[in-house]
Parts: sequence; structure tokens; C-alpha cells
Amino acid sequence: MSISDDLAILEQQEQILRFQSFNPETAWELGCYLRTLLMDCRAGGTIEIELADHLLFACATPTSNPGQADWIRRKRNVVHRFGRSSYAIGLILESNNETLQSRHCLNPRDYSAQGGGFPILIEGTGPVGSIVMSGLPQRDDHCLVVAALAKILDKDVPRLS
Repeated sequence: MSISDDLAILEQQEQILRFQSFNPETAWELGCYLRTLLMDCRAGGTIEIELADHLLFACATPTSNPGQADWIRRKRNVVHRFGRSSYAIGLILESNNETLQSRHCLNPRDYSAQGGGFPILIEGTGPVGSIVMSGLPQRDDHCLVVAALAKILDKDVPRLS
């Protein structure tokens, strides 16, 4: 698939994967399901879910590493800044042969446009938080987050191949 094909799918995912409401119970259900998916991959990873800068869920699987927390922080910063998935922002930049630093003067120590960050979107409101994971290759991080969101929301979404 081309970058433009991927971007069209990512935009559809962001339009479809919206909640009517989101609370700590929703974060717990979503986080536990994402952890199960990650464990099924037999991969070490870290997951964080926050709402309005309030951490609602955090976990690390047994073979995760401490550096993943910093990746999560940097991906979350991208989601907060742009209100889009970190993977979408990365692909937009790649398609324009740009970086976060060259295009937006953002320090790579604080921002990472790698896959795995997705906004918590409320229907009629917009982004109110984020779900971020780190541990797999960036496309796989993104796809696992989308799979968890689609399951919890009971939505059928187009998937990246």
C-alpha cells in the first residue's frame, strides 16, 4: 500500500473510533484488552491510557523495557499536539519529506511521530485523552491499539495490511 492509501485508512479509523463517553472503567476495559492482545503476541510492551492528563491505566508486560515509558511520553505529546494518531502524523511528515523538527520546530527528545499513540475521541467533542503503547514495530503498535479500540467500541474499521 502507498502512504496515501495508509493515510486514507488512518483517517477513517479516527472518524469511526469515537466514544459516546469515556471514564476510568472504560480505560480499564480497554487497557486490559490491549494487554491481552500484547501478551498474545508474546511481546514485551508498555501501555498507558490517560484522560485530560489524568493517568487511568498503565501496565507493562513481563519482557518490557524501561525505555518504552519515554517512547510513550513522546508519542503522547504528538497525539496531544495534533489530535491525531502518532502514526498518521509520522506518515504525513514522511510523505512531505519532513520531520517534526523541520516542519514544526518540535524537539525529538519530547515528540515522536512513531505508531502506537491514538487519541481518545468523544463523538461531538473531539480528542480528550490518549491511548499509547510501545513495544512492537510502530505499524504493529498502531494496529494493536486500533484492534483494541474496535473491539471495545464494537466497530468495524478498515485495517492496514
